[in-house]
Amino acid sequence: MRQTKILIVMVLTSSFLLVILYSLLNLQITPSRRQVAEMHPVATSNLFTEANTTTNITENKGTEQPTKSKSVPHPNTATALPGRVSESFRKNIPKSNAFWNRKFHSLLRKLDITGDLTEQENLNGSRCQLESTESLRINIQDFRSYPDIYQDFVRCMDCHDSQILIDQPNKCASVDGQVFLLFAVKSTLSHFERRQAIRETWGREGLYRGGLSVKTVFLLGSTSVDDPTLESLIYFEAKKYEDLLLWDFHDSFYNLTLKEHVFLKWALHRCPHVSFIFKGDDDVFANTPGILSYLHSLKPGTKLYTGQIISDASPLRDIKSKYYVPHSFYEGAYPSYAGGGGFLFSGPLLKHLYTISQYIPFFSIDDVYTGMCFNALGISPEKHEGFQTFDIREQDREDVCVHKNLLLVHRRTPKQNIRLWRSIHSPLLKC
Repeated sequence: MRQTKILIVMVLTSSFLLVILYSLLNLQITPSRRQVAEMHPVATSNLFTEANTTTNITENKGTEQPTKSKSVPHPNTATALPGRVSESFRKNIPKSNAFWNRKFHSLLRKLDITGDLTEQENLNGSRCQLESTESLRINIQDFRSYPDIYQDFVRCMDCHDSQILIDQPNKCASVDGQVFLLFAVKSTLSHFERRQAIRETWGREGLYRGGLSVKTVFLLGSTSVDDPTLESLIYFEAKKYEDLLLWDFHDSFYNLTLKEHVFLKWALHRCPHVSFIFKGDDDVFANTPGILSYLHSLKPGTKLYTGQIISDASPLRDIKSKYYVPHSFYEGAYPSYAGGGGFLFSGPLLKHLYTISQYIPFFSIDDVYTGMCFNALGISPEKHEGFQTFDIREQDREDVCVHKNLLLVHRRTPKQNIRLWRSIHSPLLKC
């Protein structure tokens, strides 16, 4: 009996301490991850206490006023684009019985009737239409032969939105002025070490080159496993660093296209005046000063979509492949596209991309889908030798001078990222 009382006291004490800790952290955790928990993070002090590089960057410290940005060149936001899906893209997608092809050409017929492109979705609204299994079995004769995860993707192809659980509404609302470059990094909940390495290196926020404002966000989906510990850590991380965006969809390879779409919606709503956007993975090394130098050299109004370009690619039909696409789902070659490890595009294209994406059915490979959207706008990707999304020669992978002349390399570990960043910016480096 005495042991039972002692046990009860210990349990009550532990529960009380957990409640106190919860209150101190002020974690906004919602029941079962299904309610919207919009974050309004409190401003924090300088997140980076060590100056590991010699990069010209100004950061806010304490309550000091940030340095005012100087005149920043940026593309003309009034850039005109066609009000229709480009003829070249229309012709490149063959009319066939494949499910995706039929959906695309059906949307084109509707577009031709209604006229110019318009935004079908309200930025504050949502749209999610699940396709029934019965309907899919009628429209796709071999639907039962698709892998389960691919069947799930096809069912959710018309789900174009997801509730945002963690938001950063003030990410681009800065007294520093217009954001010149926004790093949008695809990550997953458990990749804290990768995110932290990026924060300390190429994704470090601040003013570069005497006034170019750089901001960073990490794009996350939820997990299928109900892990309260991981969820608590994510909300704590979001409040501390103010750079996480979390949506209420299962984070998986086939949902990367959905992640792309909800990011476009978020950026159009929260960062409508950003000059350029970098979209990439959390296991790449990016040369931020090199990227800024390149972007600063462009003419205003440039319709940019650049990276390492994949051309003349076709669907892989091997069911064991990560990039498997069934014959009955899609027919035809892929349009040229930038490798998803990392690419750059002009901020003023956000609205056009978001609008055109309403007429391009979701595709199971996000890189290809992004390329489709740009091609539908009549924008061809530009090859840049500085982007190496398939890595570089093995004998050059430890060569700091080689990395110094590149804009992006995929892939690198967090430790490699930190070492490369420090070495590249070392005053002792001689190339």
